[in-house]
Amino acid sequence: MSSPLTPTGGNKTSSGLDQNLAGALAYLLGPITGILFLVLEKENRFVRFHAMQSTILGVGWIAVSIVLSLAPSPKLLLGQPTHPRELPLLALERLPHEQEPAQETDDA
Repeated sequence: MSSPLTPTGGNKTSSGLDQNLAGALAYLLGPITGILFLVLEKENRFVRFHAMQSTILGVGWIAVSIVLSLAPSPKLLLGQPTHPRELPLLALERLPHEQEPAQETDDA
């Protein structure tokens, strides 16, 4: 029984690189080099496995980064307190304030 990490074409890839080097290079630029090695390497399952893993993890990392960049930060939701001791002050600021009646002035 052969695992995906067991080389089928020897220690060299179809590009002439050592399989360990090609597998490591697949991670160099994430999904870009992952897709490149998927397209170029047709026979070596070891390199294709690492190229596919690099592509999937790279695209997933980009997707998570985009989602987290769009989500509001907890500081923004709480009114941007800088320290936990400021939370009671923030709560007091949110309470409705009573307005004092305007004083009439006699200009005459």
